[in-house]
Amino acid sequence: MVTAILFISFFALILIGVPIAMGLGVSAALVLVKEGFKLNILASHMISACNSFNLLAIPYFMFAGSIMTNGGISKRLVDFCYSFLGRLKGGLAIVATVAAAFFAAISGSNAATAAAVGGALIPEMEKKGYDREFSAATIASAGTVGAVIPPSTFMVLYAASTGVSVGKLFLGGVTPGILMVLVMIVIIVIQSSKRGYLGDPFRGFGYILRTFKDALGGLLMPAIILGGIYGGLFSPTEAACVACFYGIIVSMLVYREVKLKDLWRILVDSAVSTAMVCIILGTAGIFGWVLTIYNVPQMIAAWMTNVTSSTIVLMLMVNILLFIVGMFMNASAAISILAPILFPVIVAFGYDPVAFGVVMTVNLSVGCITPPVGVDLFVAGSIANVPLAKVSKAALPFIISLCVLTVLMSFFPQVITFLPSLYK
Repeated sequence: MVTAILFISFFALILIGVPIAMGLGVSAALVLVKEGFKLNILASHMISACNSFNLLAIPYFMFAGSIMTNGGISKRLVDFCYSFLGRLKGGLAIVATVAAAFFAAISGSNAATAAAVGGALIPEMEKKGYDREFSAATIASAGTVGAVIPPSTFMVLYAASTGVSVGKLFLGGVTPGILMVLVMIVIIVIQSSKRGYLGDPFRGFGYILRTFKDALGGLLMPAIILGGIYGGLFSPTEAACVACFYGIIVSMLVYREVKLKDLWRILVDSAVSTAMVCIILGTAGIFGWVLTIYNVPQMIAAWMTNVTSSTIVLMLMVNILLFIVGMFMNASAAISILAPILFPVIVAFGYDPVAFGVVMTVNLSVGCITPPVGVDLFVAGSIANVPLAKVSKAALPFIISLCVLTVLMSFFPQVITFLPSLYK
């Protein structure tokens, strides 16, 4: 009865347009009132849900990504990628995908990656004769790697919800992120061959070297972050602080595109983004606590164990669930709600928790390009001035290919766990 009230009230609130964070909190409050709890318990559980050392990394990574975005790094990364990829069929679209991978290692965010790369490339793609719909779909799809290639705010949320090592999750995201880029490049080459999108003449190795030197400041950031973490110099949270310091130096002193007066705006933008995540985390913490005290995760685990004993069938069911949830729900909220519920299930089946965290991240990242709540579609569509329906249709080949890749990775978790297994 309690579980029915919780979920029915939550989905009813979402359907009438109540924000997800509010829906989580109100539905949990309804259950607590019915069961005779005092509502002052809400505040303590909201605070405890956000009281995690790992979560401190989120505002710092957001600030680091924001200051590097404003510091001109996205344009320099695009120029560098274009110097050696621009001559290929669909060269600009391939550049968008590869540049997104580089930028993902700075921003840790899908939407930020799509916005930064799209802002630099969509106007250029239009000048070269690319369809707006194809350009927007390519940028939106490229943005999906933003939360997979480390650092990743989604993985930090998963780690905070389950206790899994952030460092191992970051390493686990490297191979899937590269595979996602390769799959999207294949789709781009096929589509470009059909549409006649040719590349530009090769400008020589001197041009590659010049653009590499210009982009080096940005390219070093992921090396510093990941090298410091896996070299044992600092934790992921401390790495986020180092990234902020490095971002300020590069953007203000090396590239000189961020002025002192710009820092306040960047800080405010980062604070607003962090606050949005924290509100969802807080209300999801209450929601999760209600689920826990009524043993809902254990009941779901028992039900799935009765339904199947096959890990493959389990992961197929979980992938379908995550895909459907990703179509309608913000990824941060989905992780905060579902990670504590599904974690006991995958542990009971003996599935690797690191692999599951990466699969969950990839799946919900694909959700960022599926309507009706595909945030990357909205970002790329707004830059290209293309309606959501047309961008969604053009993104369909990318969505299908990434879904197939996600399922294959979940069936063969060794692809994900190989690098983390080397990290002790």
